[in-house]
Amino acid sequence: MPYGDDITEGIPYVLSNPAGSTAYIPTGPAYEVAFSGLPFFLAASDEQPYRRVTAQYRKQQIDQTREPGEQTLTGWWVRSQSSFHLGAGIKYFEPIQEESLRFQYTESKGIDVWTRGQATLLNATASFYAGAAPAQMIGVNDGTNDCIFVTDGALLKKITSAGSPTTIAQAGTTSTIYSLTTDGSNYYFINGTKIHKGSVGATPADSEIYNTPSVTRATIRYVKQRLIAAIGSAIYELNANATASTALPATPLYTHPNSSWVWSSISEGPQAIYISGYDPNGTSSSVFKIGIDTANTNTLGFPELLTPTVIIDMPNGERINDFDVYLGTYAVLATSAGFRVGVSDATGDIQYGPLLFRDAACTAIAFKDSYAYISTLVDGEAGLVRTDLSTTVIANALYFPWAWDLVAAGTSATASQVAFFGNSDRLAFATGNNIWAEATTLVATGYLRTGYIRYNTLETKIYKLLQARIDTANGGIAIESIDSRDNTYNIGTFSQGTTVPEINVNYPTTSQEYLGFQFTMIRSSTDSSKGPLFTGYQLKSLPAVPRQRLIQYPVFCYDHESDKFGNEIGFEGSAYQRMSQLEAIENLGDTIRVQDLRTGEEYLGIIEEMDFMNKTPEDKRFSGFGGTLLVTIRTI
Repeated sequence: MPYGDDITEGIPYVLSNPAGSTAYIPTGPAYEVAFSGLPFFLAASDEQPYRRVTAQYRKQQIDQTREPGEQTLTGWWVRSQSSFHLGAGIKYFEPIQEESLRFQYTESKGIDVWTRGQATLLNATASFYAGAAPAQMIGVNDGTNDCIFVTDGALLKKITSAGSPTTIAQAGTTSTIYSLTTDGSNYYFINGTKIHKGSVGATPADSEIYNTPSVTRATIRYVKQRLIAAIGSAIYELNANATASTALPATPLYTHPNSSWVWSSISEGPQAIYISGYDPNGTSSSVFKIGIDTANTNTLGFPELLTPTVIIDMPNGERINDFDVYLGTYAVLATSAGFRVGVSDATGDIQYGPLLFRDAACTAIAFKDSYAYISTLVDGEAGLVRTDLSTTVIANALYFPWAWDLVAAGTSATASQVAFFGNSDRLAFATGNNIWAEATTLVATGYLRTGYIRYNTLETKIYKLLQARIDTANGGIAIESIDSRDNTYNIGTFSQGTTVPEINVNYPTTSQEYLGFQFTMIRSSTDSSKGPLFTGYQLKSLPAVPRQRLIQYPVFCYDHESDKFGNEIGFEGSAYQRMSQLEAIENLGDTIRVQDLRTGEEYLGIIEEMDFMNKTPEDKRFSGFGGTLLVTIRTI
């Protein structure tokens, strides 16, 4: 009997799955596929097969940028680095975001990065002198030797670079020395009751030049040809040529209104003298500028000093431990939070920048060439951090490159003082009751850790090959990868004299959004004064883009159909109605749920294309609207 409008004909959709449902629950006819709850029979044939094709994932345009990123997903992604002279402190190595990042890294220890195009091992240090906790140390040349003067409790000692200490004879009764300074030819110090002066010559001895009240805190510096002393909360200008226990000036230059105020440093710039301090019982800390009145002369024959005025107020809780100006321009602030660098202007005012190093408190400053060396705690050990004042990381910003420097291995206290042996390049720093000095041998190992490399995209990547550029003639190297959880994986170790090939990045084994690397350099096994030469690395990666698939479903779309068991369904006009409903779903552009009822596969996708082919002619009774519908789905 021909199909017709008969009450025995099946309804077009199962009542439990009305149009618009996101999933189809099989009840009744044995449908084979469903789109957003709309079921169909498959019509796979030689001419119109069921197909699964990997969708194109590579963009075909050419990437014109220097660094690969979102612009391209084809071929190797290459990232290389050949210099580290702009210092530590970054998390991500993304040169496309900022030019300076090409020469920065996350951290290093025991590595000298300051020569462009290479990294080498730093010198080791050795315990050089042990005594009472040194209040201060300064570098001098006594005319014969480069040496340092050290306050050892109540004693003053001169120590040559060879390590020979000489106790300097003091006039009067000795007591704790609180502060020490030099004008190059003479030294000056304050102890509990006197200010002393002596020659830095080969056999120095001192004399008492000023009486002081009972001193419990004091700072003394020779600046702008003047001797300035901060005793208690008061500031005095003194005569460097005074003799025979002169009394302090009756009126201080300035007295801080807070009687507990601690003056922590005194320094000079082209236009002013600077003095910093803090409230030990509060959160305030400031730098004062002492200007010069060139129109009036004091009793010492110098232009008069003006009343100090505050030019820097630190953020609450950040205390200035030391402050110094170098080359007339750069101001370095060693604080309880780290260190900052500022610049002075033509009036002597100072603009300071952000905290550059914030791993630990910084305590004292020394300068050499274009560098400032600041005593601190390096990775849990006493040591120094170095900053290059000759260049900025970011143009027109007070952000200067820095890196960890010398370290006293095995210590745990913050380094308190730093100085050079006279005019030499040899450094010394104090921690606890010990002085550590730079040795002639290199550290046994040192490491450099790169920023995380993510190629400026959040897509996951497969990190494949790494080439370390290193000369191993005088030492070896170990290479580790570092994942996002800071887990490290050894991916290669190469001993002295071996060739370092391009190595596989075997770990971590899964694709990653980003990955970092650590290069540990090992000094020569035959000459402790030599080490390897590291000149950079190159990394090759591939995008781990999840593959999308185009799945083509040929389905029947007739008014009357039957399943594989002969169950008949449909009615006149149902083909057009179902096709229209599926087109309406397509027009929404939203994801749909696709169910392959043969295999149980179920996923979300987007209708990429629909192609309806009507091959049935109409006759006297039927419209003939029906045919095969090709539905192409893109998986997501």
